[in-house]
Amino acid sequence: MTAQALWCVDAGRARMRPATEGEGTPVRALFSGISRGTERLVLSGKVPVAEHDRMRAPFQEGDFPFPVKYGYASVGAVHDGPLAGRTVFALFPHQDAYRLPDDALIPLPDGLPPERAVLAANMETALNILWDSDAGAGDRIAVVGGGLVGLLVGYLAARLPGAEVTVVDPLPDRRAVAEGLGCAFAAPEDAPGDRDVVIHTSATQAGLVLALSLAGAQATIAEASWHGSADVALPLGAAFHSRRLRIVSTQVGSIPPDRAPRWTYRRRLTKALDLLCDARLDALISGQTAFADLPDAYPGILADPATLCHRIIY
Repeated sequence: MTAQALWCVDAGRARMRPATEGEGTPVRALFSGISRGTERLVLSGKVPVAEHDRMRAPFQEGDFPFPVKYGYASVGAVHDGPLAGRTVFALFPHQDAYRLPDDALIPLPDGLPPERAVLAANMETALNILWDSDAGAGDRIAVVGGGLVGLLVGYLAARLPGAEVTVVDPLPDRRAVAEGLGCAFAAPEDAPGDRDVVIHTSATQAGLVLALSLAGAQATIAEASWHGSADVALPLGAAFHSRRLRIVSTQVGSIPPDRAPRWTYRRRLTKALDLLCDARLDALISGQTAFADLPDAYPGILADPATLCHRIIY
């Protein structure tokens, strides 16, 4: 059978192309989610050459920069085989039908609507970021960048007993969302300092510079943004060394070493789906588009700073 898939064909341009379904359990897509930060870099052709292999999505077709079929947040219905009748999540691009091995399909937990399950890959990233940050109960935590991943990190951090979590973002509309997820909110000029942990997710140089300024003595700054091929300048003079600040990287492509002996990728993604069973997270869906309309709408969705998770309907 022939399916339809979204392909990035040139900088700023996407097109629908036929795609074979492949082999394995048949899935009909119901929804998929756009991960704005990463997909914006892919559509712009700014994936560094040195990262072409590491940046491949699990079921990507084509090679960077173009043409490439990219994405990793698909929710679909299985209509044959052992999983028939189940709704599943897969790290698959934007495509209306496909076949995958059963071990690549994760059934949704009871209580999780498929419409919300498109957040699973980003929730998995947020969980990994929180692990890498070493944030703990009672900590004063700042999350610089109130995009989708930043808000999910804030949501998880706010569930740590006694933690005081502030989401920092220049867009005032993010206040209501952050507060609805249990976090305080501040504009950059009002952000509280002397934090125990600072997590940076804004993907901007200004955001990372701000993150450094908010850290208390001997605090950790977890750099969760991926800047693609951009160079980032940091003020590492002044009190950076005397305060003994620590900048750590975090990337969802690997499980933190202290958890790797026990956690598999499937366990981590399954836990991310469980963590989505909270109706408050519906506030992170900032819009939706029919799959047939996606090629024309895709560049604008990625360019809009107000986009959190944009949902595709099949």
